[in-house]
Amino acid sequence: MKIKRTKSRIKIGVSCIIALVCVVGICYSGYKIYEWTTDSISTGDQTEIINDAATTREIDDSANTQIISSGEADDAPYWKYLHTKLIDVNFDELRKINSETAGWIQLGGTNINYPYVQTSNNDFYLKHSFDRSYNTAGWVFEDFRNKNDGSDKNMILYAHGRNDGSMFGTLRTILTNGWRNNSNNYIVRTATDSDSSLWQVFSVYRIEVTTDYIQTSFSSDAEFQKFVDTLKGRSVQDFGATVSGSDKILTLSTCYNSKERVVLHAKLIKRQAK
Repeated sequence: MKIKRTKSRIKIGVSCIIALVCVVGICYSGYKIYEWTTDSISTGDQTEIINDAATTREIDDSANTQIISSGEADDAPYWKYLHTKLIDVNFDELRKINSETAGWIQLGGTNINYPYVQTSNNDFYLKHSFDRSYNTAGWVFEDFRNKNDGSDKNMILYAHGRNDGSMFGTLRTILTNGWRNNSNNYIVRTATDSDSSLWQVFSVYRIEVTTDYIQTSFSSDAEFQKFVDTLKGRSVQDFGATVSGSDKILTLSTCYNSKERVVLHAKLIKRQAK
């Protein structure tokens, strides 16, 4: 009888533990759903405040416009994209919200149309919003290693790939036929205090987590040429862009899932100093 009672107690104990684990799991899942939802709402509110505060406009080329050429063929898409207007942004009000505002980015065919920030590390804005409040949605931020003095060979921007499409959530669309079949999407526009820039997409891909595409400094143009050749070779599509060792590029990176990244690279083709 004692043995049966002991077994019964063990079964009850195990059942209680299983039940407790299930309850804890349900509570944790509920909390994460609540956190994700509230952070998404907060990000939306933050975006509305930014759009009210920022003045963004298209501008015509001027005497200060610099055309960057890599020896493109006469029929290359490059010549079409040169006619795309640049954007200019007034950052005064945005800097009142966050003094670490570094610039603005727009990517055709996506929801990416945000100011980006830069701080002394690549961790803070993974869990902080534009106004520096805690938010697991994070914000769009520039690699802390970039100097922003015109010398960067590879300017890198990161953001979370949010399922609601915010931040770099719509960067995943660059892998779809819908995005790739529209050549008007192959342009990235950026603006900073010092200039407005136009970038032509030359590579998009999905890759297992690696850091080899986020190199920011190179010992020579030859090393950089080898680097960009590797990036072009990974692309799921040939964009008809020529990239040389003397070029400068922009990299956008986000999570596809916990083990993979979605990456876009574009080369600088036009800039206008302020």
